[in-house]
Amino acid sequence: MNHVSVIGAGAWGTALALTTFRAGQAVNIWSISLDKVETINQRHENVYRLPGIVLDPLIHATMDPQETAHADMVILVPPAQFMRSICETFQNIWPSHVPLIIASKGIEDGSDLLMSEVVREYFPQNPILILSGPSFASDVAKKLPTALTLAAEDLTLSQKIGKILSSKYFRLYASDDIIGLQIGGACKNIIAIACGIVEGLELGDNARAALVTRGLAEISRLGCRMGAKLETFLGLSGVGDIMLTSLSPQSRNHSFGLALGRGSPLDSLMSNTKPLVEGVHTVSGATSLAKKYKIDMPITFAMHALLKHGETIEGIVNSLLTRPLKIERS
Repeated sequence: MNHVSVIGAGAWGTALALTTFRAGQAVNIWSISLDKVETINQRHENVYRLPGIVLDPLIHATMDPQETAHADMVILVPPAQFMRSICETFQNIWPSHVPLIIASKGIEDGSDLLMSEVVREYFPQNPILILSGPSFASDVAKKLPTALTLAAEDLTLSQKIGKILSSKYFRLYASDDIIGLQIGGACKNIIAIACGIVEGLELGDNARAALVTRGLAEISRLGCRMGAKLETFLGLSGVGDIMLTSLSPQSRNHSFGLALGRGSPLDSLMSNTKPLVEGVHTVSGATSLAKKYKIDMPITFAMHALLKHGETIEGIVNSLLTRPLKIERS
């Protein structure tokens, strides 16, 4: 492999293009945005999503899907709710042998499908991999040490591609648990919003630590019922990802929850927030999956009541604090 196409010119897509180039691959970035394409090609910088990061002039951006047709590997990085439209655009362009790496985190709103399930509808023969773990785009772009998990149903494939894309500062650990990586990566955004609310309400570090811990427990219950491995949730795409997203001010989901906890109206935040806060869109799918698999997810259910049904913050906090005490199990 020596040519990689990155689909999506957000901050994460741009950072992945840059780190893939550093690993010795030829890279192009596809975007629907003419402004992003022009600034990447002319100024060698994504001023809209990753300002201040210099891109090598050899990293080429395009709006033409056909320019990705000869890629040896494709990294998919659109917002999760746009994954289906991306697949429709590229359905007849990529050969069936080309590995497709999904780096978007979320559950499709309305269908409750994981990203791999959406992509598989359009690319039934292509090898599909999942990239997930604790990673802020700016840190990756700045060559700050980052470790992620790369999963494929064929462990040999994830090991092979992991070695191709890894570098000194960007290390990929192989897994064969594509379900666990996706459930952990999607649902931790919901917990991060809740964690931001706790901080905004000034409920203290004890409450925040308890929420993250119990949040991971309910995510792992759902994942394991769907066929994931428990150890996945103890690794980078579980503990690592939920810690980063829930506790760092760089996190969009945490910042969104923080604003809610400090009194900002939900409607106002939704209309002014760009890029998308994935946890807001994922919460419906996660709630539906929990009900389908008969899994108790109290934090997720509370966030669904707040974000989708107009429950008050005071109401959801009270509901969580008055739940019956139980024996602690995963």
